[in-house]
Amino acid sequence: MLAVLVLAAIAAIAAPPRLAMLGDVVFPRHTGPGELPPAVFPHWVHRMQFKCYACHDALFQMKAGANPVTMDAIQAGKFCGICHNGKTAFAVGFTTCNRCHR
Repeated sequence: MLAVLVLAAIAAIAAPPRLAMLGDVVFPRHTGPGELPPAVFPHWVHRMQFKCYACHDALFQMKAGANPVTMDAIQAGKFCGICHNGKTAFAVGFTTCNRCHR
């Protein structure tokens, strides 16, 4: 079982950017031509590594639309920015846009 989870995690990390899959959270955006697509949160990849309480309810409320996630908030160390700070996980910035915006 552990081997299957490890292989799934490696495949998810090594895979090219993709559209949302079952269980992923898509943060809708009002975009026009040439703008970044919506951010996709790979929930299952994170869930393989962490228990639910690592993020819920301290960082994220478990209700769609209840979390005002913005790039400004993330870069200020809130929401995803708690871990995605360049130390715990990859930093959020102009060189990593396509890791979330697919």
